[in-house]
Formats: sequence, C-alpha cells, structure tokens
Amino acid sequence: MGLNGTIYSVVITYESLAIGMGRLIGDGGCFFQVVDIAVHPEHQGRGLGRAIMEAIMTYVSQELPPSAYVSLIADVPANKLYEKFGFVETAPRSLGMAYRVVR
Repeated sequence: MGLNGTIYSVVITYESLAIGMGRLIGDGGCFFQVVDIAVHPEHQGRGLGRAIMEAIMTYVSQELPPSAYVSLIADVPANKLYEKFGFVETAPRSLGMAYRVVR
C-alpha cells in the first residue's frame, strides 16, 4: 500500500538482488519527500547512495515544478550526503517531528 504514493523510484541490483533503493513520494503537485534511501551494508561506501540521490535529484530538477517543496528526514551521518545535493537544515524555522502508532 505504501508504494502507491511513489512518484519516482530507484533500485540498484547486483546479481539479481536489490542492494540499494530510494523513493520520492508526494502529492504530485506541491509537496514531495525523499524516503527509503537504503544500501545493503555489504555494498555501502561504494557511492551507491550518491548514485541513488543523483537519479532522484535529476528527476526532481527535470520533472517537478519550481514551486515544489522537497524535504527529507536525515539520519546522521547521511545528512552530509544530502547536503551535497542542496538540502539544508530547516531548524529553527521548522523541526522534523514523528508520531508512532502504539497499540
């Protein structure tokens, strides 16, 4: 069900196994979020995360309107990668917040 909101996705395969991925989700017009950037631990440190972000940001720059708001939640130290693509911290103007459903 969660994949239904995918606007653009990237999957890197090696020997027919998915070893890296990333998605851009959103409402299709104004608000978008980069999510699920992941590289299998055995393949990290080889530039795959950067390649995933390059593909996503190429899509963003070519397909989204200039008024689009693109955000992400960065885990440290991955924030350094996202900074290379122009992402900046929004604090103190805004803060990332989360709510976890507990049953």
